[in-house]
Amino acid sequence: MVLAQAEHPVIRPLRPTDLDAVMAIENAAYVFPWSRGIFADCLRVGYGCYGVQAGSGLAAYVIFNWGAGETHLLNLCVAPGQQRAGLGRLLLEFAIERTRQLGCQAMLLEVRPSNSAAIALYEQRGFQTIGQRPDYYRSEAGREDALVMQLLLPASS
Repeated sequence: MVLAQAEHPVIRPLRPTDLDAVMAIENAAYVFPWSRGIFADCLRVGYGCYGVQAGSGLAAYVIFNWGAGETHLLNLCVAPGQQRAGLGRLLLEFAIERTRQLGCQAMLLEVRPSNSAAIALYEQRGFQTIGQRPDYYRSEAGREDALVMQLLLPASS
């Protein structure tokens, strides 16, 4: 499903009733998806859990947590049929602004080196690779490393 011109995406908090839609997106986008329980736990403990509502359906979501002046971007996913429409960038900007409002000075994330589209999005936004986590992700070949990326967040004026 591609956004029609009249559908303006709206970012809103995710609710437990969104879990079916979140899981449909997660399972369509990833070979090794998060479990429903992980998403339910993120909602239960109060992580930043937001979705993009496009028309009557959920098109994307972001999950992040924060503490000690940092935000950790845990999951940013756009439904495969909605990719390359700017929704990932929209959610990333939302998460960055929300992070600033929470008083955080940096955002960190892990990304698969094979996910060139995500890496390009993060680099365009100013994230820099600061490290690597060996064997972080499951993959069809066994394990895949993660790149650790960071965006420093100067206080907004």
